Amino acid sequence: MPKNILVITGSPRKDGNSELMADAFIRGSRSNGHEVTKFRAASKKIGGCRACNTCWSKGRACTFQDGFTQLEPLLEKADSIVFASPLYWFSLSAQIKAAIDRMNAYDAENCKKPLKIKESILLVCGANEGMDIFKGVIETYKSIANYMNWENAGIVAVPKVGTQKEVLKTDAVHTAEQLGKSL
Repeated sequence: MPKNILVITGSPRKDGNSELMADAFIRGSRSNGHEVTKFRAASKKIGGCRACNTCWSKGRACTFQDGFTQLEPLLEKADSIVFASPLYWFSLSAQIKAAIDRMNAYDAENCKKPLKIKESILLVCGANEGMDIFKGVIETYKSIANYMNWENAGIVAVPKVGTQKEVLKTDAVHTAEQLGKSL
């Protein structure tokens, strides 16, 4: 059965390494007949959650209108969600993290439109060597998935890719595409 997959990217670089991984994942998913929407969080102006507790008071998830307003309907129709981000200081980029923080509205007690997302995926890459650099981002991602009751459908973490398009010299793009095909 075709799924509606939302891929949220957090790279400020067009054609950056995590963006290329996301594109490969999208190709794989679409080859299986899934509908995939890519949302480039880094190209939007999304402020962080203000903890104002006014979620849904104006008929939408967040009372403040910015780039997150465009993300709301995409979140609400998604069956699966993918986070694709470069590793910044052992975590997600600020651009994607702001979008995730604003998703608080979908967990609020007065949530008017609960998300139907059932599974999630993390695609992440960083410039440093070794897999230890990903401990923080992987634990953060797993905690988000657990909190939102999403099944972790996969993680692709790639070290030593700091230069733009350097990920193309690894098997990560192929791995991401295969992960997309597996859904």
